[in-house]
Amino acid sequence: MWACILLPSLSLDVFARTAAPEGSGPFVVASGGHYPRVVAANASAHAAGIRRDQLISAALALAPGVAMRDRDAAAEEAALADVATALLAFTPTVSLARPDAVLAGIEGSVRLFGGLPRLLPQLLMQARSRGYGAAIALAPTPTAALLLARAGHPVPLADPAALQAALAPLPLAWLDFDADTLAHLTAAGITSFGAAKALPRAGLARRFGQRIVDTLDRALGLAADPREPYVPAPHFERKLPLPAPVDTVEALGFAVNRLVTDFASWLLARGLGVVKMSLSLVHERYVRERGTAPTTVTFALGAPARTPAHLHAVLRERLARVVLPAPVEAIVLTSEETARLASRNLGLLPEDEADSAVVPLVERLRSRLGDHAVTTLAARAEHRPEYAANEASPTLSRLAPSRTRAAKAPARPVSRPRSAKAATRKATAPAAIAAPRPLWLLDEARPLGVVFEAKPWVLRDGPERIESGWWDGRDCRRDYFVAETPQGEIVWIYRDHRYGTDDGEWFLHGLFA
Repeated sequence: MWACILLPSLSLDVFARTAAPEGSGPFVVASGGHYPRVVAANASAHAAGIRRDQLISAALALAPGVAMRDRDAAAEEAALADVATALLAFTPTVSLARPDAVLAGIEGSVRLFGGLPRLLPQLLMQARSRGYGAAIALAPTPTAALLLARAGHPVPLADPAALQAALAPLPLAWLDFDADTLAHLTAAGITSFGAAKALPRAGLARRFGQRIVDTLDRALGLAADPREPYVPAPHFERKLPLPAPVDTVEALGFAVNRLVTDFASWLLARGLGVVKMSLSLVHERYVRERGTAPTTVTFALGAPARTPAHLHAVLRERLARVVLPAPVEAIVLTSEETARLASRNLGLLPEDEADSAVVPLVERLRSRLGDHAVTTLAARAEHRPEYAANEASPTLSRLAPSRTRAAKAPARPVSRPRSAKAATRKATAPAAIAAPRPLWLLDEARPLGVVFEAKPWVLRDGPERIESGWWDGRDCRRDYFVAETPQGEIVWIYRDHRYGTDDGEWFLHGLFA
């Protein structure tokens, strides 16, 4: 049992899907070359009298303000791959039927997804939700499913016995024969599937080649019809051309959402979550020729993720801070770094499967404030407090549990202080011991001197002896106390015994919240 998802307006949809429906005006796709012709036109262009195969000069005469782009074969191929990737969520048997269709073997998926009446609309929605005009057909063989889809056959055909009668009146032009073969058959009066099937097999093969006989047999299930299985690419990089140049970041949101949906399907098909991704904004050709590079926005997530709402919210936050030096004609989304993402149990209630649009606080802060505004501190196996934490790079991917071992003490992301007073402090990760540790350490311990002696301080906890570092020349021998200042502040102080004296100098090293 095979389902065929046909994308009849693919050459137009690869551009039109990036614009909101309410904002679409006359738009055509041109063939390119010295005498370009109309390959496809949207509804607004049809209303103006523009038709397929019309010269572009004639189209401009009918609608001078029509938007126009040359046909993008690479984008059409990528679109087929995106739809095929989305169908892998329903069946492992997916194949591309170039140039405008995707085939899916659904024999083993019908019962899992609640029968054909529930499964087929879901398959169709995978293409339509991505902005592609799509039709679906069902047949016992992949070739028959493709032929019925091109014929617009709306009723699922699951009975092999009824296959020959359903295919007999369909034109041979909908099969993938070369133009010369179709021309010779038409000249002989053979224009339908049934007429070709009624001819003697030996004479048909001798006159037009064995391929035409094999195709007829495969459509009827009389011969094997193997299809190359589709496998998602190991690296995601998708370019999405825009129907017209865009000069504001806000206008890119709709197109970015399309790319994120394709990206999430690719991640799901490969069982991955994205850790780092980049979005490149490709400017107009005349700007590129003057040396203006694409505007690239790179973002690293705190943990692997693939929820579309999550990824779109992250990119939307970052794009809000971008200033475009020139209009944008295409956007490119690339997976820079991915990691395995553990699966989860499916919920019983509909709301259990709803996508959450909540972006973790750390990612929201980094989107708005910049990569270096929020850093991560990781604990080290070190007794000396000033060396017990390392400031990690802005990329939080190292904290992902699926990629690295869990640390003994969790890293604590902190925002950089802005005030002059706060700038003298340095955050530390909590130590993996039971002794109390302050939230903030000073960059350098401050001697208390006469300030400590002038007014009495209350020692609440201690002493805790820390003696270490003799091997690297930065040895210490300290007795730490949790103390309360005369003003009621809770601080971390120590008495220095490096020189063997019992009455060493007192230092202020940290402050509790």
